Amino acid sequence: MRTVGFIGVGVMGKSMVRNLMKAGFEVSVYTRTKSKVEDVIGEGAVWENSVAACAANKDAVITIVGYPKDVEEVYFGDAGIINASKKGAFLIDMTTSDPDIAKRIYAEAAEKGISTLDAPVSGGDVGAKNGTLAIMVGGDKEAFESCLPLFEAMGKTIVHGGPAGCGQHTKMANQIALGGCISGLCEAIAYAGKTGLDVKTMLDTISQGAAGSWQMINTAPRILSGDFNPGFFIKHYIKDLHIALAQASTEGLELSVTALVASMYEDLADRKMLGDLGTQALIKRYLPED
Repeated sequence: MRTVGFIGVGVMGKSMVRNLMKAGFEVSVYTRTKSKVEDVIGEGAVWENSVAACAANKDAVITIVGYPKDVEEVYFGDAGIINASKKGAFLIDMTTSDPDIAKRIYAEAAEKGISTLDAPVSGGDVGAKNGTLAIMVGGDKEAFESCLPLFEAMGKTIVHGGPAGCGQHTKMANQIALGGCISGLCEAIAYAGKTGLDVKTMLDTISQGAAGSWQMINTAPRILSGDFNPGFFIKHYIKDLHIALAQASTEGLELSVTALVASMYEDLADRKMLGDLGTQALIKRYLPED
């Protein structure tokens, strides 16, 4: 496996492309705006002018796009990835998307002799840059094993969770847990500030105990420095939470904390127009002046 088509080269995708090239893969890229990927083209990626061209004759095709509707757009139809890919190719959707779409991609690709994996990631822009992403994979075990060299170029924690859709379900569990972590961190920072504590000293103290978390180590410094650039967009996290809530509803499960966190992010995106900021901007819900 040497040739890879990569579709959707955004905040995280760009670093993932670089890490694949560092590992020796020949990477072709497609994104809606070529000017945004001129840097990785200059570093050796090959530009393709359409989704179909990027998928054609590649050993593997990786996608990481924005929303479930974007996944459907690039995979299905006459000009989609499934139709354009060669028999025996591996299609890997790393978008956080609907588990039901992952199952549909699996079924339609299998009819053409194509293997698919749903493999959403966690770790944000930092994990993508450092090649330390957590990669949650659903699909056939044989396909997972064949694609391990690709995953190992981009991530550190790589786990096969079961058949098609299981990668997405695992990512939903991740996003559910994340909501409580981010909101709890923001509430702790807001509380410390309002009660006169030195916020950094407080965080240095509690991060060494039971409250310590990845968010406290990686996200808190961004909040304190006023850096709200997206490692992960608020608007995309809202999408993820709605997928999780919909899937939970079909199982008769109420996720009250997840619903509350989703509503807070929706307020920031809709009323305050902050959907293009990173998820750490939830602090603005508690400290509007920051």
